[in-house]
Amino acid sequence: MATASLLSAAARRLEGKVALITGAASGIGECTAKLFAKHGAKLILADIQDDLGHALAKDLDGTISTSFLHCDVTNETDMKDAVDFAMSKHGKLDIMFNNAGIVGSPVTKILDTEKAQLEKVLSTNLVGPFLGMKHAARAMIPTGQGSIINTASVASVVAALAGYPYTSSKFAVVGLTKNAAVELGRHGIRVNCISPYYTPTPLTKRYLDMKDDEEFRKLYSNLKGSMCTREVVAEAVL
Repeated sequence: MATASLLSAAARRLEGKVALITGAASGIGECTAKLFAKHGAKLILADIQDDLGHALAKDLDGTISTSFLHCDVTNETDMKDAVDFAMSKHGKLDIMFNNAGIVGSPVTKILDTEKAQLEKVLSTNLVGPFLGMKHAARAMIPTGQGSIINTASVASVVAALAGYPYTSSKFAVVGLTKNAAVELGRHGIRVNCISPYYTPTPLTKRYLDMKDDEEFRKLYSNLKGSMCTREVVAEAVL
């Protein structure tokens, strides 16, 4: 693969930067990893989907330094180890993209929502970014610079698009991001989040029971053919 060669050195916005991406094996994380590689970033891909993760790392490694780690974002040891790996391999961490997430059950009524389902989604979608920010900050504060990006959702600003677990988790990610932005900004670290609309990722397709991208286009009828694709979201992360 020759993604990095497609851009001149001057055009590569992430040349020499080290980026850790969670949920990197598929969907938005995969597209972002490919775009970051194109722009010259050294990558640490973290996911629980080992086969997909290793395949992506192998695909990208011929062009840019890329490593894959099995990482459960709900496990603090895994998150700490991922950041420590970046530091030991590259001596720094410039970018942390907390992207791993789950949608949970398609149940939308509060009386049908189980406490266990709420806790499961919050553990991945809220605790995961918290741990990612915590350990990324540990690496970035001494350098006085860095960028942390969290994946929230349009569900954090528009009600009733998803169930209670997912919606509450993404609302919380926005609050988490704002808090960290105030604290870590004093150390030269930028903290932001993206809030995509329905995006045709494998995760969202399963949740909405949609088989192909054409079904998604019906959700975007007011945009006259435009759609929030994974590539569009990856550009926003960049």
